[in-house]
Amino acid sequence: MMRDVSSCNTYDYGDANYWDARYVQEGDSLFDWYQRYSALRPFIRNFIPDTSSPVLVVGCGNAVMSEDMAKDGYQDIMNIDISSVAINLMKTRNQHIPQLKYKQMDVRDMSFFPDESFDGIVDKGTLDSLMCGNDAPISAAQMLGEVNRLLKPGGVYILITYGDPKVRMPHLSRPVYDWNTVLYIQPRPGFQRPEGCSSSKKSYLEPVPVTQNGSLPAEFVMEDPYSHFIYVCKKKDATELLALYRLRLDDL
Repeated sequence: MMRDVSSCNTYDYGDANYWDARYVQEGDSLFDWYQRYSALRPFIRNFIPDTSSPVLVVGCGNAVMSEDMAKDGYQDIMNIDISSVAINLMKTRNQHIPQLKYKQMDVRDMSFFPDESFDGIVDKGTLDSLMCGNDAPISAAQMLGEVNRLLKPGGVYILITYGDPKVRMPHLSRPVYDWNTVLYIQPRPGFQRPEGCSSSKKSYLEPVPVTQNGSLPAEFVMEDPYSHFIYVCKKKDATELLALYRLRLDDL
């Protein structure tokens, strides 16, 4: 599996020093990567319907995503980031919101949390950051292994990324992860469909098929070339694992 350099530059986005310096430079300003909660709300509400479910937001940075989730009723949101500067900033900013907790942590080692701690894990660009860093495939495997460990059976990892299926599915579809992955495509904020567009009735909440080799179908047209890809990885529960085990026995 290769390093995805499609949206990388000369910075090492997997390095804590880079992010500490960046957040010091930005001061108290807030910034949401990729999508705001208002656009992601249908996915969060659909795949994490119980607002009392423990949720982990990885690479929270200085985004207001978690604040918006708390306003929407979510009661137990743990936020982590590799940057102590970002964590201290958000701790201070949101100290009056008991639903939000913050901890400085590297997503490649989340051993602070016990197995099966969360019903949902939300990632806006954190895997992308690691894919732009040194030893990208190793870092990605470490992070996704931890994500898989921390998800409860039936829980979901919601990944919002610039990585298309050709560069993300080889990482997400490794057999070691006990999850099923469904892809959605969300245009960038502010995108407007052209007038008279024949797909104007198409819903962005409809899953997008992926071919066996991990590509989009040849006939699929992406309306916005700068769209974000949303992968919903659902960890198999006991019933699904048993069915898979029986299927494998039948194939012997």
